[in-house]
Formats: sequence, structure tokens, C-alpha cells
Amino acid sequence: MSNEIKDFFKTYSDFVTKVTSDPSLDLDALMERLKEIDASSDIKSARLLTAAMGLGSETGEFVEIVKKMYLQGKPASEENIFHMKRELGDIMWYWATACAALDLDPHEVIAENQKKLEARYGEQFEVQRSEVRKEGDL
Repeated sequence: MSNEIKDFFKTYSDFVTKVTSDPSLDLDALMERLKEIDASSDIKSARLLTAAMGLGSETGEFVEIVKKMYLQGKPASEENIFHMKRELGDIMWYWATACAALDLDPHEVIAENQKKLEARYGEQFEVQRSEVRKEGDL
């Protein structure tokens, strides 16, 4: 690797470090932040971190199957549908863990999602409404 490329990566790595939060760089700072959140809220940090990482990884596994079916010729077979079903089950497990970590009623989460989408789209999906949202519509 040339010195120019090494210098570029060193400069970029230094930049990345500068724009990264202390809890992302230092275990003691992370532990302090976890304690602060646990002490000042009803959030169960360990469960929430488990849920967030699990949702990301299991969703990635589901997406991988879909990608291979649509882009790489994997068959839309019963076996692959079963594999997706199992990944969706894992996603649900982590979703339920997130609800528990935040002390949320899963039924209320679903109802709030339906309420949000009804306010956004009414009775039918429209591209314009999905791209141009009202203030506060996250």
C-alpha cells in the first residue's frame, strides 16, 4: 500500500475518531451512560441493546434471503419461504424484547403504528404522502 493511501486512511481514521461519541470509544464512558439511562428512566438498557442488535442482525438475515432470491437466482421454494418464516420469528422475538425493555404494551405499539399510517395515508397508499410528510410525522 502506498504512503499516500496510508496517509489518507490515517487522516480519515483520525476524523472518524473525532466525530465519534465517548461512549462509542470508551467502555467506562459506555458503562456510565448505561447507568445514567437505567437510573433516570424505565428503560432496561441491557434488553434494549440486545433487541437493537438482534433486530439489525436478524433483519439482515431476512434481507439476505430476499436478495438472493431476487438478485442471485435463489429459488422461491418452500424451503426458502420456511427460512424467511424462521427469520421473521427471530425478528418478532427481538421486537418483543424491545417492547419489554421500554415497558411498552405490544398491542399499543401496533395500534400506534396503525394510527400513524392512517393519518399519513388515509385509506390508500400514495407516493406523495410517503415522501412529503406533515410536520411531526416521523
